[in-house]
Amino acid sequence: MLLPYAPTSVAVARRRLSADLTAYGVFANAIEDAVLVVSELLSNALRHAHPLPSGQIMAGWEWAEDHLEVTVSDGGAATEPRAGRPALSSLGGRGLGIVEFLAERWGVRHDGEMTTVWAVIHAPADVLNSEVRTPEIGALRECG
Repeated sequence: MLLPYAPTSVAVARRRLSADLTAYGVFANAIEDAVLVVSELLSNALRHAHPLPSGQIMAGWEWAEDHLEVTVSDGGAATEPRAGRPALSSLGGRGLGIVEFLAERWGVRHDGEMTTVWAVIHAPADVLNSEVRTPEIGALRECG
């Protein structure tokens, strides 16, 4: 989904991801982890990277076979995204460390001037207590 390059977009993406995963029947703990990961990826991009040429930022997710891939794409930055090891007294620098802890794996892809940071999270569905729907794969939604 395309979002404004603004801090308010983090809350929009969190709500949309939570609603989608709830509809898919994903366990609440996995939803909490996924929402935290998308928050960290978006916040990191907004703090350190440029917007896409459209002036926006893009967030997406795809859920299949108990795994969720979350992606955030931006216009790139002067440095490569990496997990830091901040001092205990540091006020920031923990975002990608949190992603590294919660995700099974994560990484960075480049496509021209666009940088995409992705993370794969174990997100099983509670098939005994819900009716799991198959998500629409690859659909991008635009948000004003």
